[in-house]
Amino acid sequence: MDAKDSKQDGKPGRSALNSAPSPRGHGHGRGHGLGWVIAIALLALLLGLLWRAFFVTPVRPQAPAPVVPVRTARVQQQTVPMTRTGVGTVVPVMSVTVHTRVDGQLDSVAFKEGQDVKAGQVLVRIDARIYKAQLNQSVAQKAKDAAALANANVDLKRYEELIKADATTRQTLDTQRSLVNQLRAALQNDQAQIELARVNLGYTTITAPITGRVGARLVDPGNIVHAADPNGLLVINQIDPIAVQFTLPESAFQAINAALHASAAPLAVQAIDRSTHQVLASGPLVLLNNQIDASTGTIMLKAQFPNPQYRLWPGQSVDARIVLGQRVQALTAPSAVVQRGPDGLYAYVIDESGQARVQPIQVDDDDSQGGIAVITQGLSAGQRVVVQGQYRLTPGARTVEMQTANTPLSSGGSQTQGDDKSDGKGGGQGGGQGRAQ
Repeated sequence: MDAKDSKQDGKPGRSALNSAPSPRGHGHGRGHGLGWVIAIALLALLLGLLWRAFFVTPVRPQAPAPVVPVRTARVQQQTVPMTRTGVGTVVPVMSVTVHTRVDGQLDSVAFKEGQDVKAGQVLVRIDARIYKAQLNQSVAQKAKDAAALANANVDLKRYEELIKADATTRQTLDTQRSLVNQLRAALQNDQAQIELARVNLGYTTITAPITGRVGARLVDPGNIVHAADPNGLLVINQIDPIAVQFTLPESAFQAINAALHASAAPLAVQAIDRSTHQVLASGPLVLLNNQIDASTGTIMLKAQFPNPQYRLWPGQSVDARIVLGQRVQALTAPSAVVQRGPDGLYAYVIDESGQARVQPIQVDDDDSQGGIAVITQGLSAGQRVVVQGQYRLTPGARTVEMQTANTPLSSGGSQTQGDDKSDGKGGGQGGGQGRAQ
């Protein structure tokens, strides 16, 4: 059958069957593409969930800032002393190295090392036998010369009678008068020798020249001592009263000199323990040296103190604080208020709403003492400043007054034990100001 017949019969030929698209194959391709789209969508959803779980922080409502408990005090105005402080050394008012003034054997020692002695008290005795013999010899020589003088006076009277009768010569009379004068001079020399021997004999008993405390014994009994020995026998230091010698920068001279001329009484000086900062003694200034040491740029001063309890000791290092006058209506606060940061000194000020802020301040170190800091700039009277709890503060932090069983701290008091262990100017370096910056 030919192609024409086939068309006529309505049946497609082989070529028509091969070229016509298959409805079943086209449906299978569309289903396969839709599966890939669904898989990619699921993968993207899974990745989104993983990203949210591991990398996205959920937004939470911010908690209010905590309230910081602090202890505060008010800045006050009060009269404080104007002072200058220097490092000093305790020195005895008088120090005597006792030497022997005669040679001889050290016979006995009448003191104990470290003993307090009075002026005139016997300390040492030296063998005195040779000096007693010298005294006796001088006394005997005087007696001999006295007898010769008596005989010469008798002869002189005899010659004076004979000259009247021309029984002797004028030369003989003059010779006799000269002999009498010689013997009188010899008696005077004998008396001087007696006094010298008594002095040397007295030197064999050595007494304390001053009242004070004996140090170590430098020579033991039995040794031969000489007046030329360089070390001496012992040293006595006067401890009550006692002195402190200290120095101040030459820049303080004008203030000290003006205070000396303005005051009829001597300026007061305090000796202060360098470790405990306790006032050990108070006394007057007795010396402002007559020149400034050009090599160190300092001037030397000396003060004298009563020392009945021996709280000051020779060689001890102390702080000497001289009071030049009074500063009226000075701004003061507890020393614990003062903090030190990278930009200098500062204090935390609490406003009326209870918020803290950092306030730069300046302090007069010379007049600050006894737990009180003198504020020269940055604060005003009546402001509330933080005394305790600074290390937890940041600028803008809310605060509440700390409630403790201790007595409330005033501006003239000292810091109670608590969170802050800084001493004010030396502490607070890692405080809130450092965190705020």
